Amino acid sequence: MADSNKAASVAEQGGMKKTLSLWNFFTIGFGAIIGTGWVLQVGDWMVVGGGPVPAMIAFLLGAIFLVPIGAVFGELTAAIPISGGIVEYVDRSFGRVPSYITGWLLALGNGILCPWEAIAISTLVSDMFGGLPGLEWLRAVKLYTILGADVYLIPTVIALGFAAYVIFLNFRGASSAAKLQAFLTKALLCGMLLAMGISIFTGSPDNAMPVFSQVTGAGGGESATTSTNLFAGIVSVLVLTPFFYAGFDTIPQQAEEAAEGLNWNKFGKVISLALLAAGGFYMVCIYSFGTILPWHDFVEQPVPALACLKNINMILYIIMLCIATLGPMGPMNSFYGATSRIMLAMGRKGQLPEKFAEVDERSGAPKLACIVLAVITVVGPFLGKNMLIPLTNVSALAFIFSCTMVSFACLRMRFTEPDLPRPYKVPGGKFGICLACLAGCIIIGLLVLPFSPASLNLVEWGIVIGWLVVGLILMALTRARS
Repeated sequence: MADSNKAASVAEQGGMKKTLSLWNFFTIGFGAIIGTGWVLQVGDWMVVGGGPVPAMIAFLLGAIFLVPIGAVFGELTAAIPISGGIVEYVDRSFGRVPSYITGWLLALGNGILCPWEAIAISTLVSDMFGGLPGLEWLRAVKLYTILGADVYLIPTVIALGFAAYVIFLNFRGASSAAKLQAFLTKALLCGMLLAMGISIFTGSPDNAMPVFSQVTGAGGGESATTSTNLFAGIVSVLVLTPFFYAGFDTIPQQAEEAAEGLNWNKFGKVISLALLAAGGFYMVCIYSFGTILPWHDFVEQPVPALACLKNINMILYIIMLCIATLGPMGPMNSFYGATSRIMLAMGRKGQLPEKFAEVDERSGAPKLACIVLAVITVVGPFLGKNMLIPLTNVSALAFIFSCTMVSFACLRMRFTEPDLPRPYKVPGGKFGICLACLAGCIIIGLLVLPFSPASLNLVEWGIVIGWLVVGLILMALTRARS
């Protein structure tokens, strides 16, 4: 209990503003999970799985697979509601070095998505809006080509404007950022409802048939189904789902800013609810887009979710394109807030320079962490859409590794701190926690074993190892100065 009191004392002295409601936490997690992937890659999911049905089953299984991990976060966060709690949980269970590695990897996995989302915005503006009649001027000024990707001036400026707005709100504090997240959640739901409406009035369930079949030359001739049966198709999509569910961990990172009187038992359920809601959202979108047209025809063009609407109604196409362009702001906003809190927690623990532990007196935002993330984010649009592709699997591995470490920490603390007040407990007790540990280990295996379709390549392993080396050096220097 001494450690618990110490953690509470640190939290009380941190100066964080307590303003976030249960709805705010739900929208933070839901918005971080959804983003724009459902618009840009729904066709890819169908191709990889061999149809809409395998893709839907895979996303359902993916959500169910991760629910125990979400429940673990709910238990620990409700018991120890501090910013960047992952660092604290692992430190109390396994010590300083494992805690540092977990926090540092999660900072990589979450933080790198901020510039990536900025790149997504600039790509949508240049490739989609720039292709509309009368808007060709968006691509009038080409800056340069990097790794085969063209970087244009006006889309870059527009993406910087979106990023600057997210950065500004996060400097103002969690409350301002949460208001943006609530708006973006409503916009994403409107996009889903639009797809559902078009499917109901113009589509047919027969368009989702056959349940499984291989396709070639999809996505403009660039992709094909490699699975040979329904089961293989489901597994091929299943290994991709952790990346598209990444983001529910942003909820506990900001727990210290929960409003006074928050029901922590209900908070523990919010994380799992965000996961299940995202799973339902993905399934509805896959079904809706997979039934607007015969799915073999749907997946023929690049970004088919937008291409099919363009052929049906230009106004609906522009509305969906606007929603898709706003979409990346959700994950950017959530991951910006979560990553800054991870750095804050590491600063408090003496794992990063103590400047990272300072918060703004008026807004309660972590000052140095927000500055570092602002620099990283605004660099994004200048890197080109192909620059961060190798970081996708890196981000997924860093995310699920951290989640698995938290699951093992939760299991260990059931034995080492049995009297810790737990307003919410994982359903099934220790067995439920073991399921979370097992799920995390299986997903890690799918990402690291060479025969897995989602395994990291040499470049991606180089990024992971390089980041860890830099982190360990920084930790040693921080310890030497303390």
